[in-house]
Amino acid sequence: MSLNESIVEDTALQWFGELGYAVGHGPQFAPGEPAAERDSFGQLMRVGRLRETIRRPAAREPASPDDARAIDKESLSVPESNEKKLKP
Repeated sequence: MSLNESIVEDTALQWFGELGYAVGHGPQFAPGEPAAERDSFGQLMRVGRLRETIRRPAAREPASPDDARAIDKESLSVPESNEKKLKP
């Protein structure tokens, strides 16, 4: 049996599912789809989820909404050349 990306991905998704994470198929979350969580493929961060996570109570020092703004920078976007490769 040869190891390929599909085997690794399916195994990882199974493990994350067993740990209680919700798993889904990538195209259903693509920009423009009903379940989309980003406006474009160039938006690497899912800002809505980041903000939800920051608002959640944590055992360590609490974060502020300013932390989300500090992370959500243009420098984190995908270069245009890579964006073309990512589009289906």
